[in-house]
Amino acid sequence: MHYEAIVIGVSSGGMDAMKILFSMLPDSFSIPIVIVQHISPRSDSEWIRLMNQENRIRITEVEEKEKLQPGNAYLAPPNYHVLIEKDWTFTLSADPRVNFARPSVDVLFDSAADAFGAKLIGIILTGANSDGARGLKKIKTCGGLTIVEDPTTCTIAGMPKAAIAAMKPDYILPLKEIGLLLLELEKNKTS
Repeated sequence: MHYEAIVIGVSSGGMDAMKILFSMLPDSFSIPIVIVQHISPRSDSEWIRLMNQENRIRITEVEEKEKLQPGNAYLAPPNYHVLIEKDWTFTLSADPRVNFARPSVDVLFDSAADAFGAKLIGIILTGANSDGARGLKKIKTCGGLTIVEDPTTCTIAGMPKAAIAAMKPDYILPLKEIGLLLLELEKNKTS
């Protein structure tokens, strides 16, 4: 299968989880990645700076009407929902919180499922609430690939457990195995 995008939802313990996952991906990794990390509305760009110091794939903060590009990784800005339009551009929204969060994983996943259908990979990692469970279910309903971090390897297992309770993910894996799977899926895309 040729996948066009990866969406990742993560909360508590996310920085450590993302460091492990991104450390496994080469700078030639071509599938664009969009991340919702639950962060404080007053957060600065320190998280991005720290991630970019340690990883080969460059992460930038999503900008309004920016077009999703292969080989790039994007992080939702503080206090905005991120949506992906069918033309692969981002829309930022200050609509009310969803699952107590803005940005919300469900909002990103819902819009990405509409934009990419079966060519989308959705991933839920460590986190404390149920944000992302509904959106991951929609990704699966639209034919996309669904991956959940093994709750036994999470810093906080709430988000993975909620996703597993809401639907049957295609994969439930520890972080390093998620990284290996993404490498394999990307390799299949280019071969």
